[in-house]
Amino acid sequence: MKRLLRLPSLLRFTLVFLIALVFQNCTEQKIKESTDETLNITDFLRDEPEFSMFLEMLEITNYAPFMNTYGTYTLFLPTNEAVKEYLKDAGVSSLKDVPLADLQNIVKLHILNQTINTTDFTDGKIATPSLYGQFLVTGATNKNGTSSTTVNKQSSILKSNVKVGNGVIHVIDKVLRVADKTLAQTIEQDTNLSLFTEALKVTGWYDALNKPIDYTKNDIDSYLTVLAQTNDAFKAAGINNIEELKAKYSHLHNPLDVKDSLNLFVSYRILPKLQYLADIAISPALVTKAPLEVISAKLDKDVILLNEEVFNGVLEKGVAITREKSDVTASNGVLHFAAANFAIKKRLPAPVYFDFCDQNEFRQLTSVFRIPGAAPKTSLAKALFKDVTWDDNDPITYFKDPAKGGTVGFGWHGDCLEINRFRNGNCQNITFTTPVIIKGKYKLWISYRGQDTKVGLVKVFVDGVEMSRQINMLENGNKFSSIEERVLESQGYKRHIEPSSSKMNCRLVGTVDIATTGRHKLTLQSQSSFSAQAWFDVAEFRPVDMDQLYPKFNSGTSGFAPIK
Repeated sequence: MKRLLRLPSLLRFTLVFLIALVFQNCTEQKIKESTDETLNITDFLRDEPEFSMFLEMLEITNYAPFMNTYGTYTLFLPTNEAVKEYLKDAGVSSLKDVPLADLQNIVKLHILNQTINTTDFTDGKIATPSLYGQFLVTGATNKNGTSSTTVNKQSSILKSNVKVGNGVIHVIDKVLRVADKTLAQTIEQDTNLSLFTEALKVTGWYDALNKPIDYTKNDIDSYLTVLAQTNDAFKAAGINNIEELKAKYSHLHNPLDVKDSLNLFVSYRILPKLQYLADIAISPALVTKAPLEVISAKLDKDVILLNEEVFNGVLEKGVAITREKSDVTASNGVLHFAAANFAIKKRLPAPVYFDFCDQNEFRQLTSVFRIPGAAPKTSLAKALFKDVTWDDNDPITYFKDPAKGGTVGFGWHGDCLEINRFRNGNCQNITFTTPVIIKGKYKLWISYRGQDTKVGLVKVFVDGVEMSRQINMLENGNKFSSIEERVLESQGYKRHIEPSSSKMNCRLVGTVDIATTGRHKLTLQSQSSFSAQAWFDVAEFRPVDMDQLYPKFNSGTSGFAPIK
């Protein structure tokens, strides 16, 4: 120590610094390994006593570990009081007394495999189904001057958008119940649908609506949708009992005959597939179980009207769907209520505007699909699509204008469908299932984003029949900017959006005779080796006697542009 003190002060300071550095390097460092300390769902529940009973449900069903893993979940979380009320209704004293299968189904009904905030809610079906397979329906209600969001018309959201490490939580005041009754049973238990129930039974449709769904197949096409009529709706039409209904509609006096008018009357109210109000609102024509017959649908503010049309300048008033009663989930479909009696109408050809991007698989990308400022490109694999098929296994892409954030100047809605390698040996043929097209003759227009190089010709087929003209994707709007619109139309081109874009073009590919009302196959086939992306906007099926230029589409957003 004395020797150390005899050293010059600068040398002593250097020696002390080196000793301290050695000790620091020998000390174990505590490194923060995580960047986010937000609890996942299960750990969150463990920290919140008011949700201990739902945590117990997760533990009994062995879903607790699953809900603590990485993911993007949405949990509709019932409070302890809500679970106690459920136990009381079930007639049991504890969760352990509930059959395990029932408890598993209830837990799965409360969980969605995607993060859905309340800003993504609409007045109707949530786009993503629950893990159980049934969809949840949200809406708004007002009680005693206080507004709240409801789920499945039975539970109110008490607290929303609680962020956790693997998703989001919405706290609800009642346990959601699995819809375990078939459509037939759901209809029959409603006393105000007693006449409609009798009509189902005498026509044989009751049995069809009483078939259960195998949820392991998750086949949405095996579901059905019913537009039911109440006794009051029948009474307003002068029909008070089943005999009067038979007398009015059963022209063959055999309601079991599929050609009998009463059988057609009932089958006209039964739609294939699972169609909630949110689905009906965007469907201009609804296919029914009555052969070759469809129901037109239109959204007037917040009311969905069936079969309302202008014919020969005269408005034919439609029938409203009773919104507050509808969207009733059954085990094999969904039930709606028509506000009045309605009959089969002879359908005339009506325009169909098929946006190539309007696929359910893209729509489920709720944080991207038509959201301004979101990522401009999102690609999805071939295996994910139900109504689109193509060669090879390259994905197809939902593409918004990167310069404008998907808001203006990039076709209708500001988006296009992108095919990355549209050529022989890759995706040479891509086939779409169209919306419902009423039988008749139509002119078919295809709009696209043109380029100056690296693309080529495209053939178009409808139900395997080749159209008379091809699309030249080297042609864009610049080529025709100085030509008057009607002259341009006579040459088989038009400007389909307003304001128009120099990059977008629209080509008349021919006239097609749609022989049957329903959905059809539209195929695009490349005729050369594209070395750049191909972008498609809208396919327009316009009746041959309709104005082919108007209405135009709003550029970059929904709806139609005003006629100048």
